Amino acid sequence: MELLRFFTAGNVDDGKSTLIGRLLYDSQSISTDIIETLTKQSKAIKEDNTFNLALLTDGLRAEREQGITIDVAYKYFTTSKRKFIIADTPGHVQYTRNMFTGASLAHVALLLIDARHGITEQTKRHAVISSILRIPNVLVCINKMDLINYSEHKFNEIKDEFMKFAHQLNLSSITFIPMSALLGENVVTQSNKMDWYREKSLLDYLETVEINSSQKTLSSRFQVQYVIRQETDVVHNYRGYAGKVLSGKYYVGQKVKILPGNYESEISCIEMNQQKVIEASSNSSIIIQLKNDIDVGRGCSIIPFNEFPFTSNEFTAILCWMDNCSFVKGQKFYLQQNSFRTKAIIKEIVFKINIHSFEPKECESDIQLNDICKVVIKTAEPMCFDSFKENTTTGAFILINEATNNTIAAGVIE
Repeated sequence: MELLRFFTAGNVDDGKSTLIGRLLYDSQSISTDIIETLTKQSKAIKEDNTFNLALLTDGLRAEREQGITIDVAYKYFTTSKRKFIIADTPGHVQYTRNMFTGASLAHVALLLIDARHGITEQTKRHAVISSILRIPNVLVCINKMDLINYSEHKFNEIKDEFMKFAHQLNLSSITFIPMSALLGENVVTQSNKMDWYREKSLLDYLETVEINSSQKTLSSRFQVQYVIRQETDVVHNYRGYAGKVLSGKYYVGQKVKILPGNYESEISCIEMNQQKVIEASSNSSIIIQLKNDIDVGRGCSIIPFNEFPFTSNEFTAILCWMDNCSFVKGQKFYLQQNSFRTKAIIKEIVFKINIHSFEPKECESDIQLNDICKVVIKTAEPMCFDSFKENTTTGAFILINEATNNTIAAGVIE
């Protein structure tokens, strides 16, 4: 069964958590004991006895007390057609880093807009981040239609305004759905109060939207996570390289190069779940054995001939700063890309991105929390990578503070 990842984003009080709560509740993805517990909590928060749908996603105590989403809340549910992972991301400007994290692996960006207020700066911010992260599908849910008397004119007005702004973002696919999350209109089933809209409901869309299948045709990528050495009475001189097939496929007899060392070899054996197999494809956790004994360590890439990535100690990237402390010129970091780790510096800040207009603006040295900018990264050791556009598994990385070991930035390689 296919897995679809999507995230929600929008302004504070646009109804993101309520929408996800309604989706889970109406699709019967919540057990009765959880509903009973949250009904009691709803009574403690609200004067009436109505069930507060937002409590299904706002899991932190502070979130429930303040009525806002602070952290990324992940929820999982399944229908007869697909499995889903939802990332409910915060709407506040100061939590942009959380939104960047929650959106990084999504197939669909679900942008919520309050029909009364229309396009806001946060709407633009979230659309820009969706563009940077190259989210394959953008779904714009125009919520609270019940509060504007289900006006088709207002819906079309917001739709046209969004499309004018999105034109410069190169978003792949944009869909619009008018709805009322609180009342369940166009969430799981089609609404009979908006007869002018005859397209899919939210759940119908999520169950049928095409998941980007380009992963199946990506170049083959495998990074070594662990070198396994065994010496028993039965097995002599065993050396296996454990890791995950990040993309593509590997098979016995395949000629490969080990990068960045540039050694040549051939795959002699592939093991999966303690069984020998002929081949392994994307997302498989395997052990690879090579014909000849060469120097291969953690973080090395095993790459088939004619499918080589870039190998360099310098590259350009779009960076989202996640640390409360601002960037200090000359600051050193650890760069982590899957299992590969090396020391790195920001050699140059090319420009900051104006998150509201998507226009570049000059920046010499100041990068602060939630800033998104284009930078040149220099690493101590050569790194194998693809552009994020070509391969998200090898085109993304994080920067780690040497002293605290905290993640301070996330980036995508241009």
